[in-house]
Amino acid sequence: MRRAVILLLTLLTTSVFAQKVKTVEGEYTYHAPENVTIEQARRIALERAKIQALADEFGTIVQQQNVTRVENSNGESTTDFFSVGGSEVKGEWLADEEDPEYKISYDDNMLVVTCRVKGKARELVSAKIDFQAHVLRNGTEDKFEDSEFYAGDDLYLSFISPVKGYVAVYLIDADRQAYCLLPYRSQSEGAYAIRDDQRYVFFSAKDVPQQERAFVDEYNMTCDKDEEHNLIYVVFSPNEFTKAVDRASDSETLPRQLSHKELQEWLAKCRKYDKEMNVQSFPMTIKKK
Repeated sequence: MRRAVILLLTLLTTSVFAQKVKTVEGEYTYHAPENVTIEQARRIALERAKIQALADEFGTIVQQQNVTRVENSNGESTTDFFSVGGSEVKGEWLADEEDPEYKISYDDNMLVVTCRVKGKARELVSAKIDFQAHVLRNGTEDKFEDSEFYAGDDLYLSFISPVKGYVAVYLIDADRQAYCLLPYRSQSEGAYAIRDDQRYVFFSAKDVPQQERAFVDEYNMTCDKDEEHNLIYVVFSPNEFTKAVDRASDSETLPRQLSHKELQEWLAKCRKYDKEMNVQSFPMTIKKK
């Protein structure tokens, strides 16, 4: 009888939690400054459309911070535009239910991108564990953090969490293929176990103990086009989880892979039942030298 009661309580808890996951939709129209490329504008419109969808569903205020960086070199100035998405919405985006839809037009020579999204989301009832991750280029210290790479550059990732747990890292390329960067290919564990308050540098053999160096995969960025846009997902949870089902690549130099859709479905399933799982994404631009 006691086992039956426990089973009933488990089913009820699962049912109540599952009901918190909702399908949300949102749309945002972004008028891009002249120094923002179409690809950058698409990313900004996508992020703001998701925030808008969460705000519409959970009734909170959307915030957005724009940063312009101006550099002078040899009498010439260059301007870079950065958009940092943030909000006070009490909800989180779990996964796309449909591919984002984009409409691109021009108004008085100004680029206008409208993005419409539909996905799974849930209400936030507690703060996420605030881990820190940094994408690094050609160096393993955090001062080498960068989002712009050139073909041949080394890729590293630093990571630290206030609590012990498990982490996985994926890279999504321009062809919407997802590559599992961590756990490493030769590891049999479903996720990489980490200790609390310890800084890790992934993809660098010299930054791990001697006995672990044989497991480490090191990566150099490649670029088939003049410019490509990738995305890195860092997935962390204090609870043990198993990475998505993937398959070996045709090339021995590439990580194991799966489609972006399969990764999204796996993330949605994991986050549906693990409210402590946290995902951070990092956009990357890779250019030919």
